[in-house]
Amino acid sequence: KTSFYLWGMMNLDKNYLSLKHVSKDDQPREKLIAHGQSTLSNAEILGILIGSGTREKSAVQLSREILQSVDNDLNNLARLNLFDLMKFKGIGEAKAVTIAAALELCRRKENDLPSKNLYIRSSRDVYLHVRERFQDLSHEEFHIVALNSANKINGVTMLSKGGTSGTSVDVKDVFKKAMELNASCIVLCHNHPSCNLRPSDPDIAITKKIKSIGDIIDLKVHDHLIVTNQSYFSFADAGMLP
Repeated sequence: KTSFYLWGMMNLDKNYLSLKHVSKDDQPREKLIAHGQSTLSNAEILGILIGSGTREKSAVQLSREILQSVDNDLNNLARLNLFDLMKFKGIGEAKAVTIAAALELCRRKENDLPSKNLYIRSSRDVYLHVRERFQDLSHEEFHIVALNSANKINGVTMLSKGGTSGTSVDVKDVFKKAMELNASCIVLCHNHPSCNLRPSDPDIAITKKIKSIGDIIDLKVHDHLIVTNQSYFSFADAGMLP
């Protein structure tokens, strides 16, 4: 049995080391327990999540391969869907789901900030508050920020979710949600996954329509923000919201 085991080990790919055959300092789980999670590299953290690699690669080596494919950029990693992740040998549906869930939890942590009574002074204040809601999305979403008469946030809610090139918005839902949140005024927000900040013709049209109805019912539309991962466009700042 011993000879057969040694023969098997000698015939494994020389570059492959499973976690149980490397030194304890190189094992991410043990390293985390002994030294804390902050000492781990991104590949080691990802290796813990996927648990095991393949016959040719350890979990950490497989993680390095995945990270190298996105230029070691976690924002790019978060944009991969389940099918993108499952293209890597050794990543099945269960592991892909685990990675996606972990990244979504990180996104929600960033977004889980107190919003009640946050005072809004400018378009940038709105952007800083909502940007994590749109971070790394590959589809468009339309949200409203409800403000009270003192320009403090009553709440933020998503109205619609679409594809990569747009999302439809029911104007009735805008004002229904605004009233549910006791809004005195609102800020419209949606993202452009393409990272193009230029407002489209439909963006301009829906903004004018919502604003005109808001003026009639005395619910002011303060602004409409187009959000990307890096920046934003403000209709109000651009003088497009008279």
